[in-house]
Amino acid sequence: MARKPIPKPQHLFINRDESWLRFNLRVLEEAQDSTNPLLERLKFLAITASNLDEFVEIRVAGILQRIEEGYTPSPEEIDDALTEQERLELLADQLHSFVHMQYDCFTGQVLPALKAAKIRILKWSDLNETERSQAMHYYETEVDPLLTPVSIDPTHPFPRVLNKALCIAFLLRRKQTKARKSILGIVTVPRSLPRFVPMRCPAGEFHFLYLHELVQARAERMFPGYQIVARSAFRITRNSNLYLEEEEARSLLESVRAELHNRRKGDVVRLEIESGANEELIEQLRINFDLDRWQIFRVNAPVNLSRVADLYSQIARPDLKFPQFTGSLFKLDSKSPDIFAELRKHDVLLHHPFESYLTVEQFLQSAAEDERVITLKQTLYRTSSDSPMVHALVEAAEAKDITVVIELRARFDEASNIRWARSLEEAGVQVFHGIAGRKTHCKLALLVRRDEDGVMRRYAHLGTGNYNPVTARFYTDISLLTVNPEITAAVHAVFNYLTAEADAADYKPLLVAPQTLATELIRLIERETLNARAGKPGHIIAKMNALLDRKTIHALYAASQAGVKIDLIIRGMCSLRPGIHGLSENIQVRSIVGRFLEHSRIFWFANKGKSEVYCGSADWMPRNLYERCEAVFPVLDPELATRLRDQILEAYLRDNTKARLMQPDGLYLRAPRSGAPFSAQNFLMTGKDLPSKTLSKPATKATKKPVKKAAKTKSRS
Repeated sequence: MARKPIPKPQHLFINRDESWLRFNLRVLEEAQDSTNPLLERLKFLAITASNLDEFVEIRVAGILQRIEEGYTPSPEEIDDALTEQERLELLADQLHSFVHMQYDCFTGQVLPALKAAKIRILKWSDLNETERSQAMHYYETEVDPLLTPVSIDPTHPFPRVLNKALCIAFLLRRKQTKARKSILGIVTVPRSLPRFVPMRCPAGEFHFLYLHELVQARAERMFPGYQIVARSAFRITRNSNLYLEEEEARSLLESVRAELHNRRKGDVVRLEIESGANEELIEQLRINFDLDRWQIFRVNAPVNLSRVADLYSQIARPDLKFPQFTGSLFKLDSKSPDIFAELRKHDVLLHHPFESYLTVEQFLQSAAEDERVITLKQTLYRTSSDSPMVHALVEAAEAKDITVVIELRARFDEASNIRWARSLEEAGVQVFHGIAGRKTHCKLALLVRRDEDGVMRRYAHLGTGNYNPVTARFYTDISLLTVNPEITAAVHAVFNYLTAEADAADYKPLLVAPQTLATELIRLIERETLNARAGKPGHIIAKMNALLDRKTIHALYAASQAGVKIDLIIRGMCSLRPGIHGLSENIQVRSIVGRFLEHSRIFWFANKGKSEVYCGSADWMPRNLYERCEAVFPVLDPELATRLRDQILEAYLRDNTKARLMQPDGLYLRAPRSGAPFSAQNFLMTGKDLPSKTLSKPATKATKKPVKKAAKTKSRS
């Protein structure tokens, strides 16, 4: 039978921006889902707003800039026949539709549910006299000293409005003149204050007043001599891309610091304003910020939904939140005096947050404190504001050789990383900023210890997530602790590359970007393809955040056509089209959005029954494969590799509660539910057995022996 024609090349890929918007829609669905605890729904809604902020200030800003510069994309970059302008117009419609859904969720679903739970968010007009008196006292003591009202006239130019700062615009008219012309007044609402002002209320209830409502209520006092014609809260989003010019006479730290200052002054990309705002007021703002009309987003209050997350911590209602969860602690064998002795017996694999990140913290802290440890090297991409690991590095610098490769250009963490870099340097740590033109995204730590037997050994931590104990509580990630000489020697070679640009001939068994990762990845996929063509089982399971690289997608298409079964677990963007006959019918793409942010990258290859599994810092995106310093590591311990395949990956493939399956057109549908509901994240939290079904098998006509029941693994808790 003749195969159906394969789609034309421009139809092989889904546009990354459309795919991203669909991911954010899946997050919004969690806010709309009444089976989730109410305050968790509020948090999901805030996440969609924060996600959208970054999308606008990076992706939309980038499109606008390309249009302004007359940029023409190369054939390899084109997803469809649309021009950049046509793409922008389509994206604008999608953005407005999404914002409409966000506010429908907030006003139509979440607010009524909050009210039913005796949680009220009040406007000024809702307050009685006693409540107004309380609010005014708060205004006089906490708010008014921080306000700087500005009226716009020839002697007072329009103020420099900060990126994403909540502001209030006033349309003013002088009382003592006959002039009919109105002018603008602007006041910035202090970011240091809570977005929602707590009010006194009956026991068991929670009442809050919008901060901007309180500021607006005192407009006459801020602008004496003016009639307040109209008022409205608004917020602008600026282009936040960094355009670094790295010069010989200028250090990277100085370049990033200078560009951070420029980011605050970037072109305005979006104006959010209350839907009932005065048209003249909107037009004056539009003209001042030089915006097209599609860049104005009228919202049904409050402006800036990302700040509704503040309510989560302000409301002490555990019954409206997910039950508290703390990952299990790794326990040393009774015969092991410390973590180093334990690692000499076997590797340790941790799956965060289901297994506590405290083990990684303690490993690094032990390295800093242990007198037998001579040197310690670590990469830092993002970390917490008060990182115990960084403090340990500072303390250890007095007695050990400490080297840190800190990435100054980690988006939106640049200022924090600059501060850390300075603190570390002042403490005597050798601080490097990686390779010029490439972000250091790998997650590696390496120490050298003279053990009790007199032998000098390397110990390493390799991970998929950042060295951030805060996000480790709600990001899923993999950590490997090992003393394996092949792996630790390769980690050492990676650090030499990062600090001296000393490129090794080989980094095996690691796959390192930009040197070997892309080619080795294609080789692993093609090996499964050749096996399937030879009638042998072919199967790939890959879990990651995003899949955009076209060379990799082409290799996956070829593998599918050869009969390789491909299970992709991709949280966010995916440009591959699954399920197209003659092209990708053997590929299934699923996305899981739940309580924890799926962040781990795990890649499993059947390899004719001698399966290989890798974890690492890199998604299958061009920036990760070709433009960043990344490290993907094999899990060589058979027991740990089996656990990754038969427990962790299998759980995600079984999920029929939080999983959505991607369709050929890029849309997502809930995974069909046959039998009892099963949530991967709940299973990984509770440790209960998987449903007794046959494990996923490769799509092949070749005869294959039954999959053996997963071997019991030693407790890692």
